[in-house]
Amino acid sequence: MHKKIAEILQEMGEVTEAETARLLEIQRTEGMRRRFGEIAIEHGISEDRLVEALSQQFHLPVAGAKDFPEAVPLEKISFGFLENNLILPLSVRDNLLSVATGDPTQTEGIDSLRSSFGYDIALYIAKKSAILEHLQLLRGSRTAVMQRLIEDAAEDETTAAAVTGEISHLKDLAQEKGIIQLVNILIENAVKDRASDIHIEPGELSVRARYRIDGVLFEKEVLPMRTYSAISSRIKLLAQMNIAERRLPQDGRIKTSFSGREIDIRVSTLPTIHGESIVMRLLDKGVSFVTLEELGFDRMMLDMYEEMIRKPYGMILITGPTGSGKSTTLYASLDKINTPEKKIITIEEPVEYLMPGINQIQVRPKIGLTFAGGLRHIVRQDPDVIMVGEIRDMETAGISIHAALTGHLLYSTLHTNDAPGAVTRLMDMGIENYLVASTLICVIAQRLVRRICGHCREQLPEAGEAARRLDPRLVTLWHGRGCEHCAGTGYRGRIGIFEMLPVGEEIRGLVMRHATAKEIKDMAVSLGMRTLREDGIQKVATGVTTLDEVLRVTQVEL
Repeated sequence: MHKKIAEILQEMGEVTEAETARLLEIQRTEGMRRRFGEIAIEHGISEDRLVEALSQQFHLPVAGAKDFPEAVPLEKISFGFLENNLILPLSVRDNLLSVATGDPTQTEGIDSLRSSFGYDIALYIAKKSAILEHLQLLRGSRTAVMQRLIEDAAEDETTAAAVTGEISHLKDLAQEKGIIQLVNILIENAVKDRASDIHIEPGELSVRARYRIDGVLFEKEVLPMRTYSAISSRIKLLAQMNIAERRLPQDGRIKTSFSGREIDIRVSTLPTIHGESIVMRLLDKGVSFVTLEELGFDRMMLDMYEEMIRKPYGMILITGPTGSGKSTTLYASLDKINTPEKKIITIEEPVEYLMPGINQIQVRPKIGLTFAGGLRHIVRQDPDVIMVGEIRDMETAGISIHAALTGHLLYSTLHTNDAPGAVTRLMDMGIENYLVASTLICVIAQRLVRRICGHCREQLPEAGEAARRLDPRLVTLWHGRGCEHCAGTGYRGRIGIFEMLPVGEEIRGLVMRHATAKEIKDMAVSLGMRTLREDGIQKVATGVTTLDEVLRVTQVEL
């Protein structure tokens, strides 16, 4: 049997026998509606001393403010539930959930946690006021704000009407305060997390919100399905799309700002069986583009590339899949040679960053301004350097080759797996081999790998036999253990890995003979070209990234 709290307080010297009798009489007068401890605090007993007494009574350790978490370590738990039950989850380790309670006699909340989450419970005692104050603090955090907005939107009766698909309600739903706040905070959190894309994906029972951070998707929120129509309508309204059209893909654009930073958002919708998948690409106008020196080239490769981009004419191609940083390399290259003596014109879809001193054109297919059409007019503007966002077809490829032949330096991008593949891709598109040989001066293939977080970077005990077999240089490996700066991922930011193919006499000879990409690659490697994977392994060996990252973005070399 536990000692009574009045008896323990008396032993601690906090109350006399007479004071105890008086407090018990007050409790009886009130019909035993309040606990003895509450009445004792009202009559001068400190809450700290009461917690000490409760710790003795229930044999529980005391938790103080230093033990309280920065975020609730449990997902999908209501702050109302925690406040009503006077409990605060502290941490989860293995299968043990540590919980602070302000009232050990109130066991319903603890039992609910145990049955809902399946954890063993380690119970602590803490001041009620401290628990409630900390829960209020957590409520104000961005995670809590998001959870509250989701709960409010899900409970809004008018939102449920959207499920019926009545178009007349959609615009009203999109203007509701809760939905406006929910969409705003989705975007704001993505900007704070350095996300490049937001994915809103409806499922059968719920809507998933994912952010792409440093090239990898992370699930951030699970939203109730009945909020979906209002959320999608809000995004479409902002992007000036047709709210009523849900059967066809649409594209739109949102210009907004957060914390004084101008954000340009490209919005794409795609009908799926459960609703429209929405992807928002975030372009932060306030972020200055990366310089050539910051991209990730080693010194020798950088010197070679800078020599290429200063040539008076010819074609330079950057290749790689979507999201591999091709545009960033193009902008960095143009910035390096942007001087008052040069006229530089770009044609892009879209214009991602505004560059002073450069004439930038936005492709507008709806009015007939395509890459090929715009390029024809660009060459009449007496440019020194031309940048074409992407070579997609024979027509654009042909005009680009012609521009490079007639005394212009032309940059563009292609979607190929490696640098030698770009050479044969041009010929596959219908460009004569002798034209490719005479205009192409350099091809760069690239990928992006995540950098190890500089705040939690540490050396692994051993590299492992598999790593040493892959490359003898991999004697020491590094990783990020995960911290608040990298959201526990071990990575923060990205860096490029590169494969540079200068087109010299030997490569030109192979192109004239219609050589395969494999033959061109073998020749380039024999001449000293470092492949994508080799460049990545070099960055692993120097502790910039991890072997897992390099293997994730590169293919096995044949």
